[in-house]
Amino acid sequence: MNKPLHNYGSISSTSQDVLFSGDRSVEFNAACDSVVTNIYTINSSFKVLDTALKNIGTKKDNHGLRNKVHVTQLSTNDIAAVTSKEIRKLKSLMKKGNKQQQLQVEKLEENFKEAIGRYSVVQKGIATKQKAHLLVSVNIENELQNENSSSQQETQRLLARELAFEQEMLMERETRIRQIESDVLNVNEIMRELGTLVHDQAEVIDTIENSIDHAVGNVEEGTEQLLKAAEYQKKRRWKLFWLVLILLIIAAFLIIIIVFSMKK
Repeated sequence: MNKPLHNYGSISSTSQDVLFSGDRSVEFNAACDSVVTNIYTINSSFKVLDTALKNIGTKKDNHGLRNKVHVTQLSTNDIAAVTSKEIRKLKSLMKKGNKQQQLQVEKLEENFKEAIGRYSVVQKGIATKQKAHLLVSVNIENELQNENSSSQQETQRLLARELAFEQEMLMERETRIRQIESDVLNVNEIMRELGTLVHDQAEVIDTIENSIDHAVGNVEEGTEQLLKAAEYQKKRRWKLFWLVLILLIIAAFLIIIIVFSMKK
């Protein structure tokens, strides 16, 4: 299965304008590639299940088809869970203030949610149709048709085997229903995980806002202190001015007294 050209929404595979450096950027790009590949796989699994959905209950329906559906669902469910974790990882690796990376992650998350949505719908359709058209073993039933029931003993044996057959049918039916139900991906759990990440990011944003408020408070307090210092400096200057003026007046009186004394 060939991988398609990667396109992260805001950055195409031919873009040469954005270059990332450092281990963190390498890890970010690797996670992006992993998410793109997983989304492609989920979309491919959707096509497989969609085709199977059309064949279940028809002449093409058989154990081979059911096994293929089962294996496809198990592997895709694991991929979906891994992809959810990868997207959470991407959001933690985003560089602060890097709009390009933010757009990449948002586009990947949107594509993942769309792929999971389609996959979930066809998966539920598969489960419903499989329950309505259960495939069970009919070996005992075929043997029962060949039994010779001419005597009373044979009749009793036949009844016993019919009961055993019915019991086996019920047990197999229950087992298959449980398997069908267990194969259905819990999309709500994945969405909750992504929602939890949004909640975690909101807490981070709240912390940043609190830090900003604290910084603003410090700035306001510093400004107030500067204003008080400026006012104190102004008062000090006025005190110094009056002190100098008084000294000048005193000096002037002394000079006048000295001058008159010398004239006498």
